[in-house]
Amino acid sequence: MFTHMGIKQKLRRRVARCILQLLPKFPQNRVSEALVRVVMERIWRQKIANLSQILASVKRFSENTNKNCQERLLDLAFKGLIENQRIRDEGRRAGLPPLYTILISPTMRCNLSCGGCYAKSYQKKDDLPFEIIDRVVKEGKEIGVAFFTILGGEPFLRDDLFSLFEKHSDAYFQVFTNSTLLNQEAVKKLAEVGNMAVQCSIEGLKKVNDKRRGEGHFEKVMTAMDICNDQGVPFGYSVCVTRENVEEVMSNRFVELMIQKGALVGWYFLYMPVCGDRNTNLMPLPEQRKLMKERRDYIRTHYPILIIDFWNDAPYVGGCISAKYYCHINNFGDVEPCIFTHFSQVNVKNCSLKEALNCEFFKEIRSRQPFNKNLFLPCPLIDNPWESRTFLKAPGVYPTHPQALTLIEDLKDALDKYSQEVHRIYGPVWEEWERAKQNTLSRKRDR
Repeated sequence: MFTHMGIKQKLRRRVARCILQLLPKFPQNRVSEALVRVVMERIWRQKIANLSQILASVKRFSENTNKNCQERLLDLAFKGLIENQRIRDEGRRAGLPPLYTILISPTMRCNLSCGGCYAKSYQKKDDLPFEIIDRVVKEGKEIGVAFFTILGGEPFLRDDLFSLFEKHSDAYFQVFTNSTLLNQEAVKKLAEVGNMAVQCSIEGLKKVNDKRRGEGHFEKVMTAMDICNDQGVPFGYSVCVTRENVEEVMSNRFVELMIQKGALVGWYFLYMPVCGDRNTNLMPLPEQRKLMKERRDYIRTHYPILIIDFWNDAPYVGGCISAKYYCHINNFGDVEPCIFTHFSQVNVKNCSLKEALNCEFFKEIRSRQPFNKNLFLPCPLIDNPWESRTFLKAPGVYPTHPQALTLIEDLKDALDKYSQEVHRIYGPVWEEWERAKQNTLSRKRDR
């Protein structure tokens, strides 16, 4: 006899199979897309941008991944985005933030040494114990989180990751990896568990990538992507965008290669000087950030891949999402508001996840969001640095990474100058965004 949850899971699986059968036959026209948009926006209760790109990416997913991975992802998409919304709403009324994902760094060890990366000088003894990771995932599920992001360091240095995926089969994981440990055996295990996807870190084409990540790394990423493709394991790519690679990683040539290899999603994060570096030389210039937006819009119109530009997509989510829609737990158990904010007030080894999310530090950050009415300037670290200098020095807040204070002390003048320029560049961009939004609202009222 099936339990109530067992029946719901079987129903989700059947719906998932129906969607996967229908998607390849989905007609590419405005009428059908408009119909899907209405249905999806009613379900998610918010506007869904770039629906054409999302549908094209989902169709590629249905065609290129194995059945187990397909059903597990769609099953958990139903649960995480629809069923668990009720739990998040209840938590919000109780004062909890409506988390959609929790970032966890089980280890900060890495087998590479990339320029400007904070994953250096860590040892195995610094790893987060499995029982703490297990408890965080369990407590996360209790407050409505079904999607967990695993970072590092290099996560696959931890052999017990597969045990985590198997134990929490009712959750979904994505792992950001340098790909060097994604051999046939590892990927076969991932295909068997099914409830995870990998995001392969890459910095550009061979010459540019290997300059920063080491000779031979590019070919290792290409090999890992081929193995994932052969096993039907969903994967994407992740780029740390610097002043030196921005044009290349946003180029048609690079995006077409990623699609050819089988990547379903591309993540773009700005390089952040958060590792004690006393200069901002690798940060993309404000003009380059604007170029990223323009190229992102072009890619979304012309290519069947889901592109996430972490800064330029901020208007879609109301600005900064740290401590509100996600948080990061580092390898020591410190609970940070953001993967780039190496400061904390609590450690999950000494408190529950709920207590951590409602610490004074997190509540102060949420009370200040958005940090700028121009939502293209979401970040309190580099776009509005005066904000972070206030809440990062609040009583009880401590740095969680060596030299973390460099960001708000040594780089003060450089970030003020950067902020002034990015405000100048993005002022007209925001005005254009607001005009387009008003025109859309006017057209809806006229109907």
